[in-house]
This record gives sequence, C-alpha cells and structure tokens, in this order.
Amino acid sequence: MLRPEPYISAATATSLWVETLRLGNFRNYANIALKFGPEPVVLVGPNGAGKTNLMEAVSLLAAGQGLRRAPFTELARAGGNGDWAVAARLQTPAGPLDIGTGLQAGSAPSTRAGRIVKVNGELQGGSGVLADMIEMLWVTPSMDGLFTGSGSDRRRFLDRLILAFDPGYRTRLGHFERAMTQRNRLLSDNVRAPAQFEGLERILAETGVAIAAARAEAVAQLSATIRARRRRLPNNPFPWAMLDITGDLEEQLQQTPAVDVEEHYAKSLAIHRERDRAAGRTIDGPHRSDIVVAHGPKAMPAKLCSTGEQKALLVGMILAHAELIKQRRGGAAPILLLDEIAAHLDPVRRASLFDEIISLGSQAWMTGTDHEAFAALGRRASVYRVESASVLRLSPAS
Repeated sequence: MLRPEPYISAATATSLWVETLRLGNFRNYANIALKFGPEPVVLVGPNGAGKTNLMEAVSLLAAGQGLRRAPFTELARAGGNGDWAVAARLQTPAGPLDIGTGLQAGSAPSTRAGRIVKVNGELQGGSGVLADMIEMLWVTPSMDGLFTGSGSDRRRFLDRLILAFDPGYRTRLGHFERAMTQRNRLLSDNVRAPAQFEGLERILAETGVAIAAARAEAVAQLSATIRARRRRLPNNPFPWAMLDITGDLEEQLQQTPAVDVEEHYAKSLAIHRERDRAAGRTIDGPHRSDIVVAHGPKAMPAKLCSTGEQKALLVGMILAHAELIKQRRGGAAPILLLDEIAAHLDPVRRASLFDEIISLGSQAWMTGTDHEAFAALGRRASVYRVESASVLRLSPAS
C-alpha cells in the first residue's frame, strides 16, 4: 500500500506541468479528457492497456516526432477515419499555454513532419516552435540498448539533449541532412561538375562544424553537472558516468578555430568525391560521430556493464541533464517521461529516483505494471489505473 506521508506541493518547485490532456482518435483512445496537478503522475496497469500511449501523447507537446518516433499516420486509432488530435493546457514560466496538435484524415502514409500544431489557438509552421516553450526528457525501454546499439542511436540521444538548450540546433541538423542527401544523389547520378557540389559542400562544412561544436559543448556541460552531482551526492545509487565524444571534426575543434575547421572540411569533401562515389555515400562528417560512455566507479565501458548498471547509468545521465536544464531555465524543471522505469531498478534505486524527482520539482510521468513498485512515492504522486483505454484515478496527492 502507499505510505500515508503528506505530499508537499511541487507547485513551488516547478512552473512547467501538464494541467489538462485531451485525446481524440489517438492510438487506442477514442475520446478522453484528463486533469492533473503539478505532482508526478504514475500510470499503472496491464501491458497493452494504453499507458505508453498516454505518455506518447504528452511527448507530442514538445518539438519533434515523439518518444516512439512513429510515423504520424500510425498514431490514428484503428477503426477511425485516419485523423487524431492531442490538446493540452500547460502551466509554464510564462503562464498558461494551450497546445494542440494532430493530423488530418487522408495524410500520406509516409508523413512524418506533417502534424498540425497550434499554440494558443494560432496555427504554427511546425513543431519546432515548441522547442522554445517546452522542455521534456524521456527514458523508454527502447533506450535500454543505447550503450550497445548503433552510434546513430547515441547521436540521436545527444541531439535530443542539445535541443533543450538550443532550439536552432534542429534547423542546422536539417540543413546538414538535406545537403548530404542532395550530395549523395549527385554522387549516385554520376554527376562530376564541381559547380554542382560546391554549394552543398559549403553548407555541409558550415552546419557540420556547428553541429560538432554544439555536441562537444553539450558533453562538456553535462560532464560538469555529473561531477557536481558526484560531489553533492557521493553515495548516490546511480553511478556517475564518464562522457566523451569522438569524431574528426570534434577533435579538430579542440585545437583549431572553427572557421579553419570549416575550410578544411569543405576541401576534404571536394578531394574525396570519388571515394564517396565508390562508397555510395558521404563518409566524413558529424553523422559519423559517437558519444562514449563509461561507468565511472568501475572505469568500465558502459557497453560491457550489466543491464541493470546500464539502466542506472542512463537514469543518472537523464537526472543530471534535468538539473542542467533547471539551472539554465531559471529554476523550471523539465517534464520527465519515464516509461516502464521500474524495470531493472532495485528498490533502493527506485526510492532514490523518486526522491530526486520530488527534489527536482519535475512533473514526472511514470508507467509500470506493478502498483507496489511505486510505493516509495507515498502520497507525493497521483496514481492512475489504465485499463482498456480507460483511466481511473486511484490515489490523488494531497
């Protein structure tokens, strides 16, 4: 049973939280409207009931493709007409904010970037505008293989962290990826005229070096926050991580001004066109960089650690990043989405995580099948039972 200790309102500690959430034809929800307080939200229930679907809806209140990165057409309820909608009121440092997003029926099956976004009733040009308003971090079961999977997964993880500080970073990523796609197409089409490559390679050089610099800076800042946490919480059950980033551009930026690195990269792209043509792709650039993580106390590469240690490392990194966001956002903690977070965490680590969430002042959304796994939260969170697309409030914080 939940322990009866009183909940101390997080309203004094955080100014970013979801107050209302409405879904229409979203995943397995035909129509539902929910109201929340600033305290953490726990969603419990059997697998397949719709817990993660609710969390995914919340993730779409931020910029990007959501925590599952699913094509937007796949979010529509089976048996519906293909449209879906998510609407919410959030309390933010700037005051209440109404966000609506969705997809119209008949959108192309391949649609990823076509969701409609409205802020306070006004239509926006895309979800990128939300990066200036909403800070959100998440941990999902698919991230359990972050340290053993491909470098692209780790780059995506790092890029998501950077977006919390630099909304313009998404634009630079987009420019780089489009220019690289166009260059690869020229290579594939056996185009050899230098003039058709030069403009694209200049874009790759300018945006690629900016991306590398942002990644290196993010790793440095996150490492500094991890060191501060280590001094402040020497007995923390989440092991501290040692971070580094590898990549030619990142290494050059350590010793050479960015403008010179840009020039060198542009020349290298020109020199290696035939090599890249033979390979069928652009070989050099920030799309080949990687973040290296090690278990600090054991001085062991994260990829060699146990599943439980990897989960603890990941959670520790997310908590450090949340602290960094709070410091840089005037004391407003980000919203945390922690899907199946109790898996691979022992009772001591679960209790420590809950205490840190409360101390941080975050409206953390957590899912799990076992109600008792969240017992250490006591009355500091609101618990909801999710079953067959229905949501029942079990224990409100008070």
